[in-house]
Amino acid sequence: MIQWWQILLLTLYSAYQICDELTIVSSAGSPVFAGFITGLVMGDLGTGLLIGASLQLTVLGVGTFGGASRIDATSGAVLATAFSVAGGIKPEIAIATIAVPVAGLLTYADILGRMSTTAFAHRIDAAIERFDYKGIERNYLLGALPWALSRALPVFLALKFGGAYVQSIVDYVEQYKWIANGLTLAGRMLPGLGFAILLRYLPVKRHLHYLALGFGLTAMLSVLYGNVQSVGNAVSAMLGTDAFAKLPKEQMVAFTNNFKSVSMIGVAIIGIFLAVQHFKNSQRTVVAAPASNVESGEIEDDEF
Repeated sequence: MIQWWQILLLTLYSAYQICDELTIVSSAGSPVFAGFITGLVMGDLGTGLLIGASLQLTVLGVGTFGGASRIDATSGAVLATAFSVAGGIKPEIAIATIAVPVAGLLTYADILGRMSTTAFAHRIDAAIERFDYKGIERNYLLGALPWALSRALPVFLALKFGGAYVQSIVDYVEQYKWIANGLTLAGRMLPGLGFAILLRYLPVKRHLHYLALGFGLTAMLSVLYGNVQSVGNAVSAMLGTDAFAKLPKEQMVAFTNNFKSVSMIGVAIIGIFLAVQHFKNSQRTVVAAPASNVESGEIEDDEF
């Protein structure tokens, strides 16, 4: 059961996160941050990070241009994490049954929030004509209210009154194992779908060598540290008699479990190095866009 203070904190965070995304842009409105905050409030940080990171990967290649709306994966992460922890739902099932539908439905709340702010925009235009600076500031701040309510109100209603509905879904899923297995598989596939969308819009052809390099490094480092872990398992088995049995349990598994994520850390470090080098090179040489592209309004790959 979700406590009243947890509902209050998550509602306040939902109101803040959209305003942060539109103004401050501190990443507090990202799905992974939403999973972190919700997991912290609900008392299960691991589940929150798993759900938030999965939704973050899902929307990697999704963006907004102009006045376009996109799925609200952040609110989806909040509700999926809250109900997953409170109801004991598997994170993958929570992603497929709660996060994705909520993210899609709240697109309409995003549109409603955008429409509501136009009233304050017209009031700001009128204040500009009157040189009413206080009116400009006041209406600018009031314009944040529709945005905050577009997230806070649906999240509050779902957390307050949606528990019984979510529990009925869980009970139904538990009756049919094949449904649970299918939803688990769908939840695990969503991050891969996000990567596919991202690669579709990135200038992959221009930077294919970087993609090949990243794949090669990941494969080699995974094999390298996988072999190190295998050696650790073999050493542990060889010492499994008297000397090894006397060690504390946490020391017995420390050697074999230290290398599971080292390959990704190595790839990330190399990626940061290449990104810094690319940035420095771009600062030294500024290439002007062709006149034909500028006149026709064509968007270059890097600009897109």
